[in-house]
Amino acid sequence: MKRSTFRKRLASWIWMWWLPFLLVALWWFVSASSTSFFFPPLSRILEVTIRDITSGILLMHLMASLGNMVMGLAFAIIIGVASGLVIGETRPLREASGPFLNFVRAIPPAAIVPIVIVAMGTGPAPKIFIIAFACVWPIMLNTIDGVRGMNPQLMETARAFRIPFWLRNRRVLVMAALPQIMAGIRIALAVALVLMVIGEFVGASKGLGFYIREKKESFAMAEAWGGTILTGILGYLLSAAFLHFERWTLAWHFQGGDDATSSS
Repeated sequence: MKRSTFRKRLASWIWMWWLPFLLVALWWFVSASSTSFFFPPLSRILEVTIRDITSGILLMHLMASLGNMVMGLAFAIIIGVASGLVIGETRPLREASGPFLNFVRAIPPAAIVPIVIVAMGTGPAPKIFIIAFACVWPIMLNTIDGVRGMNPQLMETARAFRIPFWLRNRRVLVMAALPQIMAGIRIALAVALVLMVIGEFVGASKGLGFYIREKKESFAMAEAWGGTILTGILGYLLSAAFLHFERWTLAWHFQGGDDATSSS
């Protein structure tokens, strides 16, 4: 039984990873004889990336970027979920704020990067603000949709039993909207990664975006490629970790969906 389970997991792992391994192998062999200044061999990219990681240079920039990203996402989650719950439950407020929300979320976050940096300086504050500004909208809008999609009888039953306001919101409203909230955070995570790098391209002294820009301006293209690849790996690891966290948090939701599917 254990051996068959191991074989199934191995087969699933091979099926999931064969294409990435194939593409990396192709890149390795195709670029092995490259003499292009802009497209160095993959072996050279990995060599300088490992060198900068072991020396601590890349790790320092990585920690700075992650710090800004975590802070920006934290502010976006708090503001987006809280305001989404209020707007979603209050119909007049939802109708009044609709045009404003549609206008603000349509503003490209990258367009405000120079303005924010000029106004707030070159420290971590503008990077955190840019990430929070870009990430709050998918979280807020998904929270609003989650509240609107909730069965009204749940809140009516909670009010009938005179459940306290805060307990009712925490145990009924938040839990009903939680699948949509998680979907919004998953979208915001990808947005935060992009804005993390873009925000560090201008007016920064550390971070992955600063590292990539600095190496590009000093014509160290292998290092610039290495920073870009490391950013992609970071994005994948964060996405995979959050997906596992989401499935753990919403185990009751996925289990209910599986039960409904099997019963039908």
